[in-house]
Amino acid sequence: MLVFKGDNLLVGDEGPDGALRKGLSRVTRDSRNLPEVWQEAPAWCEVEDAPDDLEWADLRAVWARWGDEVFARAGTAYQYMNWLRSSRFCSACGAPLSPKRDERGLVCASCGRVTYAPLHPAIIVAVERDGKLLLARNTRMPQKRYSVLAGFVEPGESLEQAIAREVMEEVKIEIGEIRYFGSQPWPFPCSLMLGFTARWKGGELCPDGVELDDAGWFSPNEFPDIPPALSIARKLIDNFTRARRGQRFERKQEAVT
Repeated sequence: MLVFKGDNLLVGDEGPDGALRKGLSRVTRDSRNLPEVWQEAPAWCEVEDAPDDLEWADLRAVWARWGDEVFARAGTAYQYMNWLRSSRFCSACGAPLSPKRDERGLVCASCGRVTYAPLHPAIIVAVERDGKLLLARNTRMPQKRYSVLAGFVEPGESLEQAIAREVMEEVKIEIGEIRYFGSQPWPFPCSLMLGFTARWKGGELCPDGVELDDAGWFSPNEFPDIPPALSIARKLIDNFTRARRGQRFERKQEAVT
């Protein structure tokens, strides 16, 4: 049982605490009260009050301390909890919603409309030019943190179109050779990050000054502060670094022989 207070998770020395301790009796939501089909998702409850001596952590802190598996469990529970918290009435007619019994959806008591937990696709891309990686500083990031570019997919776009548009909007360059890299659930609050690699095709960097206030091309030995190891952003950066080192090694071997 994962215990949430607002957006924070109850944790202990071994990870998220599964026991409802004394003082946590004021439970406002509990997944055990949902239909059986919902029990396939991680169990959770939400509390209003808790003793001051308990430790609470947000999802990013949980991820950093206990890794992908715990983060995935907590993130899944959080997304369902947050969705139920914010989806009480039908968006079509305004009548109350209730959990379906045959699938994890909410059904309107009046018009029968069914809704499902939202999932917002977002792209993230590592762009390379002449052995250097494009890194930019988002205005919402810590002061010295740089990362690869990312953005949400808009209606009517393919993933490749979304990537090209985001890169052009944010730094005014064209890209090509877009290739899929991997994906990562991103429960902040309900995204799926889809990672890609690409190559510079034309233009000079010009940050938009709204989302980004700086951008540049960096070789691995020039990297500024970059995202932590568990994020797909860091995995894209590490993939670039490994590829660069491998290419340098191969060129040295060719020169020797």
